Amino acid sequence: MSISLQKGQKVSLSKESAGLSTVLIGLGWDEAKRRGGLFGLKPKPIDCDASAFLLKNGKLADKTDIVYFGNLHHKSGTVQHLGDNLTGEGDGDDEQIVVDLSKIPAEYDRIVIVVNIYHAVQRKQHFGMIENAFIRLVDGKNNREMCKYDLSEDYSDMTAMIFGEVYRHDGEWKFNAIGQGTKDPGIAELATRYK
Repeated sequence: MSISLQKGQKVSLSKESAGLSTVLIGLGWDEAKRRGGLFGLKPKPIDCDASAFLLKNGKLADKTDIVYFGNLHHKSGTVQHLGDNLTGEGDGDDEQIVVDLSKIPAEYDRIVIVVNIYHAVQRKQHFGMIENAFIRLVDGKNNREMCKYDLSEDYSDMTAMIFGEVYRHDGEWKFNAIGQGTKDPGIAELATRYK
């Protein structure tokens, strides 16, 4: 049975799923209903982009340690982004990242999962225009959802979100539901938080 997490709650993935090796991280969101724009023009869809930052000792050492729509595979072969969803329409996961925890090089201790709104500032978009946002972790061996965190706070004026992190602690993998909104305009600015 999947664990429903609250903001700030941590869970041991290793204990939840014995022999865990591959985990699928699914992220989803829906655009809240909006009125038509000026002169009845349809507003631009909100394009949320998920990324994974692989950290060494809690720091982002190199830009090649960012897995996102422009770099779908980590150089170690252990983290793969399954592609960019430009609108967030439809049910289920909008973007997915697959992580082979059993093969993550030992120097990486943390994988931070973030989502930013593409061109948020130019398009005057923010997470207050998003609803039903979630992150979930699925055991790749049996497709069983281990845990899910629904972001339920009001994130108006926030253009990016630190959803959560998978981290290594005392020889086991854990997940921390963070849910921290930021005003970072893009992935580059988000990345500087971990330098």
